[in-house]
Amino acid sequence: MTADVGSLALIAGLVAALLIALVVMVRRDRELVRIAEELDLRAPDSNARIALEVRSAGLEGLVRALNRELDRERDRRIADRAAQASFQQDLASLSHDIRTPLAGAQGYLQLAQRTAEQAERERYTEAAVERLSSMRTLVDGLFEYAKAADPALALNVEPVALLPVLSDVLVSFYPQFTARGWEPSIVCEDEDVQVLAETSSLTRVLTNLVNNALRYGAGAPSIEIVSMGGGVSLSISNPVEQPDAIDAGRLFDRFYKSDAARTGEGSGLGLAIVARLLDAMGGEAHGEVADGSLTVRISLPRA
Repeated sequence: MTADVGSLALIAGLVAALLIALVVMVRRDRELVRIAEELDLRAPDSNARIALEVRSAGLEGLVRALNRELDRERDRRIADRAAQASFQQDLASLSHDIRTPLAGAQGYLQLAQRTAEQAERERYTEAAVERLSSMRTLVDGLFEYAKAADPALALNVEPVALLPVLSDVLVSFYPQFTARGWEPSIVCEDEDVQVLAETSSLTRVLTNLVNNALRYGAGAPSIEIVSMGGGVSLSISNPVEQPDAIDAGRLFDRFYKSDAARTGEGSGLGLAIVARLLDAMGGEAHGEVADGSLTVRISLPRA
């Protein structure tokens, strides 16, 4: 009799356990269905995360993984929107920079056609040629930027003596420095220092830096070359007329020009090309505005 009672109690316990397990399974299944429906009905731009109504280790792990993926998707949407906004702004800037010289050239050519004076006609034609030349500069800059920004760009770096390349670049700008009455100063603690770079790309980087200093500076540039650990830093600094108008954090963005330089001849691509070429050579670029001067500093691995 006692054994029968024990057996009945055991059976009752097993039945209760099975019923509890069945209830738990049903609740978990309903929770999975609810989560699936919530995901299916979720708005594409929704930032809402999945919340649990039934707790279990498995469900909690599943929801954590789902929420991590939803967070990644949200971050991707934000990045895509920022990239689209930047692209639209770039298009607007590019359209402005192309239309302005093109419209100017068209206007001067129309004036040249309407005037009977030979001297006036030549003056208007020369002005039109200047406008078209500035547009050509922009197109060339676009081509250079496209090459520098190509993800497949691979440069064959090798030891290159930095000071001779810099000297050649400065000599090429001698007429511009003379016209302004400027004499750049150079401080280099090691005249034989070498960097790991590709010579033509390094020349382009230094050319763009010097050109930027000439175009937007208000005084002769100061150039300093310093070796630091396994790298070499070159900085070029000169005073600018409206330092508060320069956003140092955007100096290397494509098409960026400060408000003070918006109507100038530059394309806003020179420093963007610098940043892309340096990245391809394992270097970096930084800019800062302090005490009325703009300083652009680049670094490359030391050979």
